[in-house]
Amino acid sequence: MSEKQVTKSEFKARALEYFRQVEVSGEPVVVTDRGQPAVEIRRYRADQRSPLEKLRGSVAEFKDPLAPVAEDDWEALD
Repeated sequence: MSEKQVTKSEFKARALEYFRQVEVSGEPVVVTDRGQPAVEIRRYRADQRSPLEKLRGSVAEFKDPLAPVAEDDWEALD
């Protein structure tokens, strides 16, 4: 699946056409600025997961949440 790339000026002139292409084909369009990818236009997909499912696996370490915190542990106090 190869993504289509268009310049910013070309996208500006034909934006609705590109939106329709993405809606129909599902293929993303990458808009470039001076040859570098700047924005990707892709079909919207709603995230059907619950808030807890979205957070699952996001906590790196959870040892003892009720343990007291010493002043030396707070970087903001420095």
